[in-house]
Amino acid sequence: MASTPTHENQKLEDAARAGWLYYVAGKTQDEIAKQLNTSRQSAQRLVALAVSQGLIKVRLDHPIRHCMELADALQRQYGLAQCEVVPSIAGDPNSAIGLAQAGAAEIERQLSHRQSKIIAFGTGRVLRACADELPALQCPQHRIVSLVGNIAQDGSASRYDVAIHVAERIGARHFPMPVPVIAGSEADKAQWQQLAHVKHVNELAEQADVAFVGIGNLGTKSPLHIDGFIAQHELAALEAMGATGEVISWIYDAAGTLVESDINRRVTSAPLVPGNGKNVIGIAAGEDKVESIAGALKSAMINGLITNEYTASRLLAAK
Repeated sequence: MASTPTHENQKLEDAARAGWLYYVAGKTQDEIAKQLNTSRQSAQRLVALAVSQGLIKVRLDHPIRHCMELADALQRQYGLAQCEVVPSIAGDPNSAIGLAQAGAAEIERQLSHRQSKIIAFGTGRVLRACADELPALQCPQHRIVSLVGNIAQDGSASRYDVAIHVAERIGARHFPMPVPVIAGSEADKAQWQQLAHVKHVNELAEQADVAFVGIGNLGTKSPLHIDGFIAQHELAALEAMGATGEVISWIYDAAGTLVESDINRRVTSAPLVPGNGKNVIGIAAGEDKVESIAGALKSAMINGLITNEYTASRLLAAK
């Protein structure tokens, strides 16, 4: 016997009740079955019917929703290939909590490819935290390349040579940049870059399928200054030129233009080519980095960003 309209209406009404109990009240299918005096299988079918008939309108009501909206806005306004925004800690505009986990997740996605990849890394505290969050993997097919030198002019090693830490965790070959971050002179830089092994690392960096970089601010808390790569008088000179940030030690102004400075003439890092379409993901957040992140975005020296919602909101306001 054909179903009557009354029977169909009752079925939809039961489906609506089941959908409300499941999606709004948060009841399990067993609890719904008990409340509607039916079997668990019937409760499951009623919930599915509520969805298929459009009785349920899902609205994401969670902090992640705001993050996704901010990421989409940043991606559109700055023409980014990808953007991820993580929740912020209320009352702490300089918190970087959550960046390491998000960065590690993206790095792991790149490492999951079976086909051999060249994956390049800058340096810095946040990137090192990303490396520490990576699980132990076996990815011998990949090559891990450093974009930046790993020693200071006095010969002391950098504490944040990220590439080597990533390579150790995944069992891959590692190609460090075995030169000072800032050469003592332009002549010294030229000599370093004529070395066969340095040329090879720069060639690999140019061929990289994806690069992960930190974004540094200038000022007294500049990582370049704190870690001993540039002196106080050099920092003051850069600030007088309008410098606001650095990516792999290349220093730029608020518009993202590399400043004409002695430091930039002595930087040994792999060259940055803004807007060349290469997949370069910047990972940074914090009030003290808003201007430097904005400069990096404007220059197109990065085309991907992982940041937090406070910083994302500030970047959109600055735009």
